[in-house]
Amino acid sequence: MRPVLAGRERTSPVADVRIAMWSGPRTVSTALMRAWENRRDCGVWDEPLYPWWLWRTGTEHPGRDEVLLHHKGDLNLATLTDRLSQSPFPIVYQKHMSHHLLPEVPREWMEGARHAFLIRNPSRMLASLAAKVPNATLQDTGLPQQVELLRWLDDRGHPAPVVIDSDDVLASPRSILTSLCKALMVPFDEAMLSWPAGSRKSDGAWAPYWYDSVVASTGFSPPANMPAIVPQRQQAILPACEDLFEELAALRLRP
Repeated sequence: MRPVLAGRERTSPVADVRIAMWSGPRTVSTALMRAWENRRDCGVWDEPLYPWWLWRTGTEHPGRDEVLLHHKGDLNLATLTDRLSQSPFPIVYQKHMSHHLLPEVPREWMEGARHAFLIRNPSRMLASLAAKVPNATLQDTGLPQQVELLRWLDDRGHPAPVVIDSDDVLASPRSILTSLCKALMVPFDEAMLSWPAGSRKSDGAWAPYWYDSVVASTGFSPPANMPAIVPQRQQAILPACEDLFEELAALRLRP
């Protein structure tokens, strides 16, 4: 299946830009994708590497069989990474889960992208993730892969990726998104602050299993005040998650 890149006409003064936003699961990443998709100059691609990762790792995720059937065209890794370098809109926003970037995935397509990281308080992330994937491990959080990617980009002379915290996005969406756009060298657009409720053609086939809250949303909701309860199975990996999170959080944009 070829990606559905939601977007409109080429009205932006910005030169062609490819943004690769790397996060772990349950980090408000789909809401952030909605924000970019609501711009008239931006197309989005929802987790390009997910179908291939599911097939390659054999991981049992909700809706696995349906996803692989629907996205069978995305299981050719060479073709997929070629398409990641193409940009039919002035701005293309790629929503990536960092754990989908397995070592065997070619990275040449990443050279021309502007990279950014989205992180979330590990306790909240683990509590939300375990509700969908009860046996979630450290690798499933994407945090080790984000730190590895941070170092990989630095080793190759890339500018330090922009890092944003989902709690900051929820608490101060205008401030954080304005700073994010500035760091990515694109103009901020007021349209990023709200969007129509509902599903999108650009949503992956996994949306019915993961996107209930964002489908009902029309914008960023304030962050939760209640403490997160980390399930017992994930309590053992919480310290490692916190260490990795703190390394990334030291670089984050502040409201």
